[in-house]
Amino acid sequence: MKTALVISALVVGSHLLTNPFGSRSETTIAPEYKVSKSRKTASAPIAPVRIVVDKSSYELYVYDAQGWYATYPVVFGNKGLEDKKMEGDRNTPEGSYRIVAKRVHNKWSRFLSLDYPNKQDLEKFEERKRRGEVPRNASPGGGIGIHGVWPREDFVIDRYNNWTNGCISLKNSDVQELYNYIAVGTPITIRK
Repeated sequence: MKTALVISALVVGSHLLTNPFGSRSETTIAPEYKVSKSRKTASAPIAPVRIVVDKSSYELYVYDAQGWYATYPVVFGNKGLEDKKMEGDRNTPEGSYRIVAKRVHNKWSRFLSLDYPNKQDLEKFEERKRRGEVPRNASPGGGIGIHGVWPREDFVIDRYNNWTNGCISLKNSDVQELYNYIAVGTPITIRK
């Protein structure tokens, strides 16, 4: 009986699927078994540290002085994964940012604020206004950051359920881990 259980667990645990969202990795574990990947040890990453968020692969990468440090699954605002154009469009912005503040959040575990909108975002926004892509009375929005999910709702990450208003969302245990070693001032690149 023990042998049958072990074999069954191995078969289920090794069930690999190609990521339907175009992940750059060849395969990924089926969503219900997806876990964060890292080279982490007992020590924190070695400065300088930077974050790269890849919207097309639904992953947040952490790099330190030695290279790749960790990868976390994430979700965003809209399923279309478009660049943020204005307040209320629920799109996640693309560009280069910095973590400007950190705080414990009463709904989403932790919140790491980004410096959105920055100078480049405001220039893009004004150009889009000139071209008529956004209404004249629109604003670029703000309050973009990295945060967790509602309590006991980590499953939205596994299911690639984009639910935010433009922020980047991680599982609560992942955002708590990230929060513990990411400093204010850390650069972050968000790309598609």
